[in-house]
Amino acid sequence: MSVSLAPKHQEDSVAKLALKGGTPVRTSPWPKWPEVDESDVQAVSEVIRSGKWGRLGGTKAAEFERQFAQYQGAKYGLGVSSGTAALEIALRAMKLAPGDEVIVPPYTFMASATAVLQVGALPIFVDIDPRTYNLDPALIEEAITDRTRAIMPVHFGGLACDMDAIMAIARKHDLYVLEDCSHAHGGKWKDKGLGTIGDAGAFSLMSGKNLAAGEAGIIITDDPELLGWAVLYHDFWRGAVRAGSLESDLPEGWKVRFPVLSGNERMNEIEGALLLSQLAKLEDQTRRRSANGDYLNDQVAKLEGLRPLRRDSYVTRNPYHILTLQYTGEGFKGLSRERFIEALNAEGIPVSGGYLKTVYQHPVFQEAPTALPGGFPVKGGYYGREIDYTQTHCPQAERLCREETLWFGQPTFLGTKKDMDDIVEAIEKVRANVDELR
Repeated sequence: MSVSLAPKHQEDSVAKLALKGGTPVRTSPWPKWPEVDESDVQAVSEVIRSGKWGRLGGTKAAEFERQFAQYQGAKYGLGVSSGTAALEIALRAMKLAPGDEVIVPPYTFMASATAVLQVGALPIFVDIDPRTYNLDPALIEEAITDRTRAIMPVHFGGLACDMDAIMAIARKHDLYVLEDCSHAHGGKWKDKGLGTIGDAGAFSLMSGKNLAAGEAGIIITDDPELLGWAVLYHDFWRGAVRAGSLESDLPEGWKVRFPVLSGNERMNEIEGALLLSQLAKLEDQTRRRSANGDYLNDQVAKLEGLRPLRRDSYVTRNPYHILTLQYTGEGFKGLSRERFIEALNAEGIPVSGGYLKTVYQHPVFQEAPTALPGGFPVKGGYYGREIDYTQTHCPQAERLCREETLWFGQPTFLGTKKDMDDIVEAIEKVRANVDELR
């Protein structure tokens, strides 16, 4: 028989919910992001002292393009100014025309859909699989029209989409596939790097991502013609910027000034240097995140009222930019998700409810005729059909935004197994005291 040696008032304080004046399960800090060391400082300082800060004439951005493409398993990489720019430029390189349509999921960051609008095309929202939160392949074909040109699967949180099914549909209908990999640095599908299965992959490198430089992005592909067009669209000055090993593959006629209408979306040398330094750390960080995320999912699978997303056999590595749990409420006596999150936060656990709305429920879509200049390309059917997004409904995505989703961000998984145990302990503590919260 075990006997507690702690004073009775101390035991009561520990057992009592932090929301009700008890001691939180977790008081120590969680891992900070980004992880910065002297090598990062030296890399940036070297570029600053060199005076070569911009892409033209520099070498750091080009070297990062080469190394990151190699890391993911692609032939080519093109650094750009943001993840949003990566999506837009890749779509332009796919030669989308105004009124063309791109199939996108409704549960993603806005840029996945607004990038489509920016190139004059129309995002067509197809609901998600409720057990993966990724695009549901079973619903794609019924959304395809004679104006459909591409599918944009988003590997949400880092969990790979069902790329076998998506690629089969794309081949059948002669469609491009642009993988939105903004959560998927180091993620793998059947041991292939995410972003290398479709025609191109687009990554964000902003400050919160698993590989970060403040603001930047990168496109990867095995198709030299597609990336050649991307080079032209990302560089206002000319299409002669060296994109890793791409320069030798560009047709001679493209190496001229102002060959197409484009802008300046180049990655700069300071970003390139910082990303090279951070890339050297990415594999270790990804292994830590993957191990801790897998462990937490395994522990949560044993608990009533919560469940991890389904992990299909083709997911050979999840980098856990976001670990998502489904809150069912069973065993919590009808406690709302919001109150559950509030209680966990008080116990020192960094969890949120994620997106509160689907993409199409935001004003840019609900008020498209006035939110977009002239309503273009949504209103009037200028080139394709007129879309009324107030009539779009994806019930699975709407439901999980409203009542189901729990998010844990990537820095949470850079620590130890003990950190994961703290999360489980806090969940169990809330369950044991649920009557105090109702």
